[in-house]
Amino acid sequence: MMTLLFLSLAVIIAIVVILVSAKHIKKGFDARSEVRNQKQSENLDQEVQDITNEDIEDDPQKGAILNQLDDYLIILDKYKNIKYLNPSAKNKFGKESLGKHIATILRVPDLLQNIDLVLNKRKTINMDLELNQPSFQFFKVYIMIGESVFSDDPDTLNLFLKDFTEIVKAQKFKSDFVANVSHELKTPLVSIKGFLETISGHAKDDLEAQKKFIPIMLEQADRMESLIKDLLSLSKIELEEHIQPQDKVNLKEVLNSVEDIHQKNLKLFEFKNNIKDDFFIKGDYEKLIEVFSNIIDNSIKYSEKNKKIEINCRQGNGKVIGDSYTVSIKDNGIGIPTEKLPRITERFFRVDAAKSKKVGGTGLGMAIVKHIVNQHRGELEIKSEAQNGTEIKVHFSKF
Repeated sequence: MMTLLFLSLAVIIAIVVILVSAKHIKKGFDARSEVRNQKQSENLDQEVQDITNEDIEDDPQKGAILNQLDDYLIILDKYKNIKYLNPSAKNKFGKESLGKHIATILRVPDLLQNIDLVLNKRKTINMDLELNQPSFQFFKVYIMIGESVFSDDPDTLNLFLKDFTEIVKAQKFKSDFVANVSHELKTPLVSIKGFLETISGHAKDDLEAQKKFIPIMLEQADRMESLIKDLLSLSKIELEEHIQPQDKVNLKEVLNSVEDIHQKNLKLFEFKNNIKDDFFIKGDYEKLIEVFSNIIDNSIKYSEKNKKIEINCRQGNGKVIGDSYTVSIKDNGIGIPTEKLPRITERFFRVDAAKSKKVGGTGLGMAIVKHIVNQHRGELEIKSEAQNGTEIKVHFSKF
């Protein structure tokens, strides 16, 4: 009994350390992001200076220089009508915007106020610009006044927009990830702590209460262990994702091993492994076992007993470059609603949170599958319909 208590306390201490570390990781990421953003801003400053430099204005190829900018350049007259869009801006806002007021493409009060301020104070202003239609975008904007390569008018306005959307999304993703990890670990931790307080307090002499609560505590500790294991696995896979495995691996052997791992549970289903031939690909044997083990595990967890689970492998159908093989795992379980399919490989996404909690899912299995398949330069294809089962296909290039 005391051993179990000490083990539970040790688990709590370990998780608290992890949660504190997660906060420090987030702070470190924020600091690195700040440095990166500063460097991006400095680079943009230099680009702006280069474009407005008199030497460039005297260059006969000055128009070509501006046309090759990946960032957006918009030039306005003093009435704030659009006189020029570089190709990037033209693709973004449409060539029909030429001659129209800037508010027709960027109806943002703060931007319009800053343009007026630049006109009145004749100074450069930089600002952040966030757009949410049709989707989220984030820009660093420089607004400058003065003669440009396209006009001798001293009231010409030059707007430079640098797209920081991916950087901001990455920051939000990291922040959300830490928050999700904290939440996922805190839930079982609070449960364990509550039971410990009960059996060490008024129920310390109640053997029936201890027999009831200790298995629940062990179950919650197992849940945390599974989550930490998946987090470490996902982190390692992401670090190595750019390195394609080069070993010669037989998919038949991989899938036979997966069948052996899940043999006990698969006996409860109408299971068929139809792979009889050898199918060789470049890969990592252990990681491929993790891919198909996660997929089979989902079929088991989200199908009723005696339902069908079937594995097939055949010549590919052009989903990856060159000759390929396609592994298919199909079940007739509860399926996935069509509107939720695009999110199925997101971290911590669960189609049915209550069901996932009941069967012990961490919400990371399909994210791990996606990243391992990417590392193998393969492709993941998921087809499903609510109440009609799921088919997951994984396409690999031949060895």
